[in-house]
Amino acid sequence: MDSTDLGDLWDRIFGTQPAPEQWLVVVTATVALIAVVPNVLWRVSRNTITIAHEGGHGLVALVTGRKLQGIRLHSDTSGLTVSRGRPTGIGMILTAAAGYTAPPLLGLGGAWLLSSGRITLLLWVATVLLAVMLVMIRNVYGALTVIFTGSAFLLVSWLASPDVQSLFAYTAVWFLLLGGVRPAFELQSKRRHGGAPDSDADQLSRLTDVPAVLWLFLFHAVSLCSLIGGGRWLLGL
Repeated sequence: MDSTDLGDLWDRIFGTQPAPEQWLVVVTATVALIAVVPNVLWRVSRNTITIAHEGGHGLVALVTGRKLQGIRLHSDTSGLTVSRGRPTGIGMILTAAAGYTAPPLLGLGGAWLLSSGRITLLLWVATVLLAVMLVMIRNVYGALTVIFTGSAFLLVSWLASPDVQSLFAYTAVWFLLLGGVRPAFELQSKRRHGGAPDSDADQLSRLTDVPAVLWLFLFHAVSLCSLIGGGRWLLGL
């Protein structure tokens, strides 16, 4: 690859692309909402939120100096991230808190990129993050889920027209923002009925002596604030 080709690739990835018309942005939000609200679709689409959730655990574990042993994704949309290190302390607290906050914060970051016209860059960043995560997957279903998701981002970023890239990226970011809200409410409902005794909120409560309900409040606050802020960016408000 000569310097001209490298320059073209650089411009393609880091250049800016025009945003879709606002009515199309609303359409992508509607498509994402349809994937989140009906239970029959959520049971499938939630796998993507689980990827972001477990990826958040894994990334923060590495950043805080813990040793990431592996990530497992299951067909019931649950997941498990295993890391080694001190069983207490700030690293463990941040790692435990990263799961429910990762999808909405990723959506917020994606909305910021899209608001600045970095549509192709967003697609490439997502592809790279999924490729890195694949290395740490420790079960077949998890590997297939990440490969399928990563392939979709790669194919769209490499082969699709700018208009298709734009619609795909906006739908994906809306889905992270909207889909990042529902899991905290699901966890709240499970805990109300005596379920999920070892949830992230309960683990954080044991680590910090802060009631689990306050950690749930944090999850709600992050997801809802990300949705509001990210939605404003996407809609150009």
